[in-house]
Amino acid sequence: MTTNKVKILVVDDEAIVRESLGDWLKDAGYQVFTAESGHEALEVIEREKPGIMITDLVMPGMDGIELMKRAKASQPGIEVIIITAYASIPTAIAAMREGAYDYIEKPFCPERAELLIKKLSEHRELVEENIALRQKLEDRYRFENIIAKSSKMQRLIELIKVVGKSIATGLITGESGTGKELVARAIHLQSHRRNRPFVAVSCAALPESLLESELFGHERGSFTGAYAQKKGKFEFANGGTLFLDEIGEMSANIQVHLLRV
Repeated sequence: MTTNKVKILVVDDEAIVRESLGDWLKDAGYQVFTAESGHEALEVIEREKPGIMITDLVMPGMDGIELMKRAKASQPGIEVIIITAYASIPTAIAAMREGAYDYIEKPFCPERAELLIKKLSEHRELVEENIALRQKLEDRYRFENIIAKSSKMQRLIELIKVVGKSIATGLITGESGTGKELVARAIHLQSHRRNRPFVAVSCAALPESLLESELFGHERGSFTGAYAQKKGKFEFANGGTLFLDEIGEMSANIQVHLLRV
């Protein structure tokens, strides 16, 4: 991973700290901006959208914690590292409870700072990659991507929109290969549950004993071989959507349990 993609904002009212840290980060390959006050930092954040902010804890006018809160309100994804003197470490730890990623103690060790910023910048790139991949996956399953030239398919799309707004259980019927899971995912993405899990279970692929455990989970020691607690798919899908593929292949015994759920 390259570091030059990451924008870093350094905020400190002491010019020597601000400039030395800024120059060092530039030499390390980062894109760096500096500010000498909280108000100036907020202007830079609005304009440049940095991914990481390194700010002194104690500054006149606006301290580092207040700046962090306002920065996160303006740009929720920004990560914050606090610079603090030894005597203010408890306050820096309190800042971490408020959302700071970590703190650097003055006079800071370049090796620790380098390791911390590298770790954080790599973490941010992974988060951004995951967001991009998730967006691609969502785009793939949006109902707009369902081929729908016929009037019947157009009616199906309108039905997906209606069902997506409902909290009712839906039944999707159709022969194998007609896109039932595609429709299920499209319904999920049209619903208020779109940011919660979509969990698919193939009811035909598992024997009855395994399917029951897969759906409902089990407690440790509940039967021979249950060496640990296992969460069921219902619990994993809580707040989201559970898609039971080929539910007609499910045994009558498990269907009874399903009705109770």
